[in-house]
Amino acid sequence: MAAGRRSKGSLDRGDDIDVFIAQREVESPGVDTVGMAIFGRIYRIATRLAPHMEALFARYGLERGEFDVLATLQRGGPPYRLSPTELYRSLMVSSGGLTYRLKKLEGAGLIRRIPSSDDGRSLIVELTEEGVNRVNAAFTEDMRLEAGWLESLTAAQRATLADLLRELNVSLPEHKKEEPGGYDL
Repeated sequence: MAAGRRSKGSLDRGDDIDVFIAQREVESPGVDTVGMAIFGRIYRIATRLAPHMEALFARYGLERGEFDVLATLQRGGPPYRLSPTELYRSLMVSSGGLTYRLKKLEGAGLIRRIPSSDDGRSLIVELTEEGVNRVNAAFTEDMRLEAGWLESLTAAQRATLADLLRELNVSLPEHKKEEPGGYDL
């Protein structure tokens, strides 16, 4: 059995990735398909769930990237402030993309940009009361939605999956744009 195929203890039902792996084994015998088995499923799951998450955030007048900005500001606790550089580093977004999001969120009254107490030439991004309320409501509903998607797994399976994905995440190399063939994560 190739590395990408289901393990002996897996569920009896297969998925489309199992079909793709079986097809690849015919066309490319001997090629280890474990990457397809894992990353193909991660990609498929993310692609299938993204529209549901986008619809959830839209109910709160937000796009996914805007929610990410608000959630990043909120998760650090009061006074819910970060510099644009801190946001940029945390969100893995281009500076232009962040500026666009900040303008939209400021226009919606969810954030404000205030002068930094450390350096009056720079600004700090701060959640407004409405921003705190909106991100808390969206986050709570998002967590309910995501928990529902995981109901088919036992608590132990969810914990194991979370641990394995964390290990994979921290083991992946950081992207360095100056290196040809680097990882664009």
